[in-house]
Amino acid sequence: MPRATNNPASKQRRKRIFKAAKGFRGGRRNLLRQSIEAVERSMAFSTAHRKRRRGDFRKLWITRINAAARQHGMGYSRFIHLLGEKGIDLDRRQLADMAVRNPEAFAELVKAVQ
Repeated sequence: MPRATNNPASKQRRKRIFKAAKGFRGGRRNLLRQSIEAVERSMAFSTAHRKRRRGDFRKLWITRINAAARQHGMGYSRFIHLLGEKGIDLDRRQLADMAVRNPEAFAELVKAVQ
């Protein structure tokens, strides 16, 4: 009886790994064991960095709001505090977008808060 190797499934598995390792350098691209390690590691990093991206965006928004608020003579923390006191419910993403794309409206918002 001939030896069964489950070749189609094995080949498909290898193909999937090598496809994910496309663009890697050296043996990480074309040696199976190294490719598996590299792909698993890259998947772990991509998961962690997806989580971290949210914090990165928040930092960017805060920086933009701070820069725009300082142009109108007010710091970030005071601006956010006064927004809360006035009951203006805009999140940091909207505020940062307004500061970059519509500085006139942001200036009016700062005046309304003062």
